[in-house]
Amino acid sequence: MAPKPLAGFDWRRIAYNTLASRALDDVEEATNRNRATVPKDHVVLYQFSARGHDMAQCILGSLINGKHDAAGAYYRSRPMLLSLGLTLEDALGSPLGRAGGFSDGRDIGVVCNLPNPDGPVVLPMSGDVGSQYTPTAGWAQSVTYHRDVLKDASWKGALGVALGGDGSVATNGFWAALTMATTLKLPMLFYIEDNDLGISVKGEMQTPGGNIAKNLASFTNLFLRDGDGTDPHESARLLQECVHHVRSGAGPALVHLTLPRLSSHSGPDNQKGYRTDAEIAADQARDPLPRLKQYLVPSLMSEKEWTALEAEVVRDVDVALTAARARGIPDAAKIGEHMYADDRAGAPEAFGGLTRAWRHALGGTETPREDGDMLRFAEAVRRTLRRELEVNPKVVVFGEDVGKKGGVHLVTEGLQKQFGAARVFDTSLSEEGIIGRASGLAISGLMPVAEIQFRKYADPATEQLNNTGTMRWRTANRFAAPMVVRMPGGFGKDVGDPWHSLSDEVRFAHAYGWQMAIPSNAADAVGLLRTAMRSPNPTVYFEHRSLLMTGDGSARYPGDDYMIPFGKARVVREGKALTLVSWGAMVHRCIDAADRFAGDVELLDLRTIAPWDRAAVLASVTKTGRCLIVHEDNLTAGFGAEVAATVTQEVFWHLDAPVIRLAPKDIPMPYHPVLLDAVLPDADRIAGAIAELLRA
Repeated sequence: MAPKPLAGFDWRRIAYNTLASRALDDVEEATNRNRATVPKDHVVLYQFSARGHDMAQCILGSLINGKHDAAGAYYRSRPMLLSLGLTLEDALGSPLGRAGGFSDGRDIGVVCNLPNPDGPVVLPMSGDVGSQYTPTAGWAQSVTYHRDVLKDASWKGALGVALGGDGSVATNGFWAALTMATTLKLPMLFYIEDNDLGISVKGEMQTPGGNIAKNLASFTNLFLRDGDGTDPHESARLLQECVHHVRSGAGPALVHLTLPRLSSHSGPDNQKGYRTDAEIAADQARDPLPRLKQYLVPSLMSEKEWTALEAEVVRDVDVALTAARARGIPDAAKIGEHMYADDRAGAPEAFGGLTRAWRHALGGTETPREDGDMLRFAEAVRRTLRRELEVNPKVVVFGEDVGKKGGVHLVTEGLQKQFGAARVFDTSLSEEGIIGRASGLAISGLMPVAEIQFRKYADPATEQLNNTGTMRWRTANRFAAPMVVRMPGGFGKDVGDPWHSLSDEVRFAHAYGWQMAIPSNAADAVGLLRTAMRSPNPTVYFEHRSLLMTGDGSARYPGDDYMIPFGKARVVREGKALTLVSWGAMVHRCIDAADRFAGDVELLDLRTIAPWDRAAVLASVTKTGRCLIVHEDNLTAGFGAEVAATVTQEVFWHLDAPVIRLAPKDIPMPYHPVLLDAVLPDADRIAGAIAELLRA
């Protein structure tokens, strides 16, 4: 005999959403099976069924009901989204690629999002496995910040819940988030639905023994529950216990539920190629839907009421399908919109980051003070961070060694002592975790300033950096995660190496949605950093190691409100015969070289390369007729190639000589100073290139 339905749940609604999810899967799977005989635009090109995962997710969704709750989900999470307010029409319209919905046809239909200023939020999902965990941990940390630092009582009891399959527990994101949640005792729930398959790979290849809950039994600060996700009573009880534990402030929880996958992995997949008929039949016998009916009928509703509920779902899905198919095709003319924020007054704002009103209230000026103190590059960055922490309580500064030590370059020295460990803090050693955390913090309305110790160390965070940059575009301006990522790199004082001296700034010049600033002096460091920290777009802020370690780039402090617009180059030297373009620490070597040709060389410091000041470069080359580009990154496909191509394409007939690039050979930065000097352009080589080009 089935137990009496557990109190505190709207079981009719849970049943409705489970049936609705199953009906949506039925429609999509049937259409895909018969794609040869149905209209082409009725086919879902990327179809993922939640069949078998549906009931437990709908139970979970019924518990995620706080004003500031958030869920990080993945491609098989549509049942939970239905529970959180996703309409049936959107649930069908987006997979069909129709206008509107999650992404206006820009992203896979099951890669969902759900902004909600007055209720649970579904963070923008991604197509890569495991990337949902660290942003959810970031949101969970933001709960504590809004509650304890900003003193917003409405965040009390809020949580972040991350949904993932058993395959995702092998990813960097899962372990990074688990470390964050347990060490900080964050209000975070890990919901692991285990169907024992990662497409075709069995669970024991993802987790030793095949059960992540058992393997985590010794983890400190982690509340664990493990059970059968096809049993409605057990699922509800375990989920209720975990949610209560997290909301009480006792720390994170993880619930592991075993479930069947009652379909192939996706529409194009055929599970019969890697599963036996007996294995498939065994899963079909574990279907949770009949167990849900048995649980509710007749104890909570009659057979007739259940039949009526099924009919209601069929009607609702049919109406939604008709409406979804009637939606228009996305407007191809608008495909370039939302790569960056439209910050004009009245333009729609995305969910995430500082509001336009908040940013404008902070003020700012493009006019620098003339009487400021002389300061070095590192102090300029520190002073700007300090000022922004003073005037904007939503700023948080963090990274490995950023807190007590003050950073490996001592740029954040003293900031934690002044502002406290809630605002300036150390992180675990995970770049995936640092950037993913920043994403969740930013979406919650904070301004995270994250440090990656060296440019090379950003590589493990590639997924999170990409997902952050594309977020506004792929959600059609529904979500954004403005942040600043401070990233030292480049050669050091008399030293280099392949790990700490990488520049590779071109990587971020074509990283979708990112801005990139590379200041060459202390005054620009102040103005560009403040602009980045008040921007509605994410920014990579490159701090050159040579400038951090030497007095090169020292300048007068331009003031507490100084800002430099991105995409505006600085004319360092004026000249009439040759345009010299550079950025970062190489600007100083270019100055030394240019000063040997008084009045001939016009030196432009780009300052930012995403965006970059095309107009200034083209105007200068039009005047001088010659162009030399000097940079530290590799010659092949370095950003100088983009500048050269643009000049050649746009002002070819104004050129009196070929465009020349001077940059290191395509080899890593070497360690020994003699080898380093052999690789990097110095003032003598730059001057030699100038002289040769002037003779051309």
